[in-house]
Amino acid sequence: MITSVKEILEKAKKGGYAVGAFNTVNLETTRAIVEAAQELRSPVIIQITEKTMEYAGGRGIFHLVKNDAEFYAPEIPIGIHLDHGKSFEIIQRSVAIGFTSVMYDGSRKVFADNLEITKKVVDFCHKKGVVVQGELGNVPYLGEMELKDVNWEKYMTNPQQAETFVKTTGIDALAVAIGNAHGFFKERATPDFDRLDMISKSCAIPLILHGASDWENGRVAEVIRRGISCFNIDTAIRLAFANNLINSVNNQEGSGFDLRKLLGEAREAVKETVKFKIKLFGSDGKA
Repeated sequence: MITSVKEILEKAKKGGYAVGAFNTVNLETTRAIVEAAQELRSPVIIQITEKTMEYAGGRGIFHLVKNDAEFYAPEIPIGIHLDHGKSFEIIQRSVAIGFTSVMYDGSRKVFADNLEITKKVVDFCHKKGVVVQGELGNVPYLGEMELKDVNWEKYMTNPQQAETFVKTTGIDALAVAIGNAHGFFKERATPDFDRLDMISKSCAIPLILHGASDWENGRVAEVIRRGISCFNIDTAIRLAFANNLINSVNNQEGSGFDLRKLLGEAREAVKETVKFKIKLFGSDGKA
């Protein structure tokens, strides 16, 4: 069932576990996420980016996710969320489409500009009952900067600014940077756990961690204990889908390339990845 993202996040925060916010790009990845959530009785958030909206059509992909969740998993709390909206205009468009949860990503802007536009987004969205996630600090992408010699102090979330940011903007959730990185960018050798502690103590809202697709060791439990309520997962889904599809195509040469079989196998690979993450985050059985 379609459920408020705020409700899903607040229950995770109160319950001491985290939920997965999984990115989708098509029918196959959507079905994989919904099936995994249903099989493990876990709440999930399904995310859509601007680029995915351009690829699949904003209304098309939104209603694909909504219809799939409502029809196939009416008993499972599923939130739909715009991931990394970079402008006020894309926020407006997404709300018009039907999104009830959006992220405004002003993390590449100076603090004053990020705060000002985020507050503008919150004022607009809250009047329409839409939940807003903001971001403070900078989670790097490969291609934005060199892999070596990163001054992490420059990119991580400032705890004092975070407190001001949350109080001034009125956001419902905050994405933080503690040395995590998107995609294949090399992360800080050790996450700044003490920084996360300070942010968590000064900000009473759920905290989100982006760029943690490859976190599969004690780090996950550690940051949940210190206040993380949600992990964004994209790269792990892409890898599972692409690697399985490549292998399947190579093994089906000359057999007619049944797309249903190829894409179905890729979907199953994504589902297993999502199930692994759900168990890792401790949200299984929480629906």
